[in-house]
Amino acid sequence: MKRLAVATLFCCLLAAPLMSSAQESSEQMASYYYNNREFDKAIELYEPLYNRTQNSFYYQMLYNCYLETGQPKEAERLVEKRIKRYPRDLFLYVDLGKIYDSDSKKAEKQYKNAIDKLGRDTKQTNDLALAFDNAGRPDLAIKTYLKSRELLNNRLVYVMELATLYKKAGDYNKMMDEYFDLLDNAPGNMGSVQIALQRALNETSDNQVAEGLRKTLISRIRQHPDNRQYLEMMIWFSLQQKDFNFALTQAKAIDARFPELGSAQVFRVAQIAENNDDLNIAEQAYSYIVAKGKEAQLYFESRIALLNVKYERINRNHKTDDSEIDDLVQQYQSTIDELGKNPNTITLLRNFSHLLAYYPSSKNPTQSSQRLQQASDLLYDIIEMPRVPQNIINEVKLDLGDLLLFAGETWDAALLYGQVEKAAKNDPLGALAKFKNAKLSYYNNDFQWAKSQLDVLRASTSKLIANDAMELSLLISDNMEEDSTYDMLERYAAADLMFYRGQLDSALALLDDISIRALSHPLFDEVTMQKAKIRMKQGRYSEADSLLQFVAEHYADDILADDALFLRAELNEQQLNNPARARECYERILLDYPVSLYADRARKRYNALKSTLP
Repeated sequence: MKRLAVATLFCCLLAAPLMSSAQESSEQMASYYYNNREFDKAIELYEPLYNRTQNSFYYQMLYNCYLETGQPKEAERLVEKRIKRYPRDLFLYVDLGKIYDSDSKKAEKQYKNAIDKLGRDTKQTNDLALAFDNAGRPDLAIKTYLKSRELLNNRLVYVMELATLYKKAGDYNKMMDEYFDLLDNAPGNMGSVQIALQRALNETSDNQVAEGLRKTLISRIRQHPDNRQYLEMMIWFSLQQKDFNFALTQAKAIDARFPELGSAQVFRVAQIAENNDDLNIAEQAYSYIVAKGKEAQLYFESRIALLNVKYERINRNHKTDDSEIDDLVQQYQSTIDELGKNPNTITLLRNFSHLLAYYPSSKNPTQSSQRLQQASDLLYDIIEMPRVPQNIINEVKLDLGDLLLFAGETWDAALLYGQVEKAAKNDPLGALAKFKNAKLSYYNNDFQWAKSQLDVLRASTSKLIANDAMELSLLISDNMEEDSTYDMLERYAAADLMFYRGQLDSALALLDDISIRALSHPLFDEVTMQKAKIRMKQGRYSEADSLLQFVAEHYADDILADDALFLRAELNEQQLNNPARARECYERILLDYPVSLYADRARKRYNALKSTLP
């Protein structure tokens, strides 16, 4: 008997893998037939698999096969038997109701039966709600969650699930109520609520979600004017809608009611507005904080940021007024006198240096020379500061090299570029230094050497450097091949350097000379583009617009086409007050040049103009 028992056990152990292999083979064949819609054949395999294992997956596949082959009675028997075996699986009543779908009364009875049997088990609730949702009945999924919420006596459960279902049902008011009731009781969920609302705003093509959110916020703020969460949500919503003016108004309201926050919301609005090119709102916000005085929180940061915004505005304006520059120079000087020269004010010092050097007085050459020397001294001060990170030192050395090139000291500029290239060999900053040195060789008419360096940089990890290197390399190679004497290219490089040094009239005269000498020369598009930039600097915006239009239309396949379009868009938006034309230019960049370096900025400005134009 003992030997027989051992033999029997041995046979069972041998048979187990064979049975498992057979089941796996049957499952694969059943799945094959199901996927090929041969449901009758799939049933023949799924029935024994399910009867043997009672596996939930086999149950679902068999159930689907019965419905697909028009066998509702078989499906009904299958579900009823499973309900008897697993009475707590209330989602099975949804399967039963779907069989009776043509008889809505019988179906609704099963659905009601499922909800009535609901207990305090959250898994059971989630399974039933999911089954209703998958069956196209979000209303019943909502009832399921509400019934469970009652049973649990907990208003804060299923908030995200219910909000999602209300959105699906188009009941945006109740969706908002779920989120804001949650914030009333658990303010720490602000981030989760904002993420969910942002997703809802992005996924809804119409304006209903945004309008529902706006109305809910206004209503709740009126009822609870001192509720900080509502005010912060209104700021967040305004920022999502790019309504920076309204966001600033709300941020000031929070600052007035909750001074202990130290104007943090105002500062945040300022930063976001600045990042979205709304410099006017950014300036208002920073000025508001600065006006509170030196003892105010964020005063130091706001004082620096305010000057940065004013500097950025001047930097974007192609033509500047001497009085405006003089006023900003005085503001920079007084701020540096107050805050000092230290690692915390390096950005301030660099911008001030740039302002002094590159915006000379049009009427006072002596003052311009003095300011250029002052700009150089500021950069040397940064380089000699203790405890400044090496990457910042390298950046400032590049600033100083640019300034020396502007002043005509090309040898010293090349020396600084070389130092940075060597110190940051495997860094994008080193690549930028290499590019600047290559451009210096181009200015010096050493075109072969410049091109060899630029071709190396075309594989740079920095997309911007690689693009600039490619443009200059193509400019050189196209004109080296066309003109073996390099005469026109040398003239163009000289005009390019004059433009950089602010010698606009001399640069324009040289460009005109190139145009007259070689109308069909391949440099003609570059010449036209450079003329447009000079006219912009001179404030002759209509002429610049015509020149940019010529480049964009006649050289649409050229590397400068997207540059011309973007410059033209900015010109029409900011100087010519023609937002419709600006939007057309931004749109053309997005459609015709989707991989352009300007694509992201064009999309941002296009969307901003789209919301304000009919």
